[in-house]
Amino acid sequence: MRTTLDLPENLLNEAMKLTRTETKTGVIVKALEELIRKSKIYDLKKYKGKIDIDIDLDEIRDRH
Repeated sequence: MRTTLDLPENLLNEAMKLTRTETKTGVIVKALEELIRKSKIYDLKKYKGKIDIDIDLDEIRDRH
């Protein structure tokens, strides 16, 4: 999908250097993927300590 954006050149260049991404499209795609990933992690953290999972890690890891 083609879209015209007015982005600060310095931010785009810095993001491209940090991610070692050679294209503007590539760095924007990476940024969007990371935003989605972080949002999903944040949503999962809401369940911390609220789900009772009856598992024995020693047994799973074969530590009898």
